[in-house]
Amino acid sequence: MPDVFSDITSAPADVLDTIVDTLEKRAADPKLQAMLDAYLSEITLADDARILEVGSGTGAVARRLARLEQARQVIGVDPSPVFLAKAVELGRDIDNLRFEEGDGRSLPFEDATFDLVVLHTLLCHVPAPEGVLREAHRVLKPGATLAVFDCDFSTASLSTGDFDPFEVIAEVMVDSIVHDRWLVRKLTGHLRSCGFEAGPLRSYAYSEHPAPGYMFTWIERGTAALMAAGRLGEDGAAALKAEAERRVSEGQWYAQVSFASVISRKPV
Repeated sequence: MPDVFSDITSAPADVLDTIVDTLEKRAADPKLQAMLDAYLSEITLADDARILEVGSGTGAVARRLARLEQARQVIGVDPSPVFLAKAVELGRDIDNLRFEEGDGRSLPFEDATFDLVVLHTLLCHVPAPEGVLREAHRVLKPGATLAVFDCDFSTASLSTGDFDPFEVIAEVMVDSIVHDRWLVRKLTGHLRSCGFEAGPLRSYAYSEHPAPGYMFTWIERGTAALMAAGRLGEDGAAALKAEAERRVSEGQWYAQVSFASVISRKPV
């Protein structure tokens, strides 16, 4: 089950609609908003800063960046016309924000253009992420900042005990939405090899218990992926969904995954 995000422009319309909803639901999660605020607080920006988010999706992070008092202009770039249409709709009232179609491996900007580039939950979906990092390095001004935030999908779990059937769903989801579940473990090395002065890696724990959050969508999406692959029938899918609802109603729902950030600098 290949990562749908690695070739997002080829994804079916129904899959894109589901992802749009999931991206906005995830962005609204207070725990994830706190992580975004935490790593942004580590960045020092001069006034009139030009900021680029690569892989901006539906624009949730770009909208947050546009609220920074130092932000003169924020540009979000994404290859998906569907995501861009939603991003434009949700950001239409923000004067210093715009979106463009583009690929992070070949950005449509001149060298040394931006004061900050943000890669928020992008690199784990990209084959050969060094291509994106080199482009970020190119478009950043000397001395400017790269902020990378990503999910350590190797830690993802929906289990509450040994032999939990939900662990299969977690594995299927990671397999179908991530190109490299180990990306975070390699991140500092990638940054240094692409010319950045990498700061410390900071880890953030995310969990859902007992109330469900965005990871509850993994049940519906994971069972759908298993059915599409011919590995699960309708009765089995219905049983797994019913078990998820039971866990929620009885206060037994649990999900967890870790995230990490690295703030880096392009040398002067």
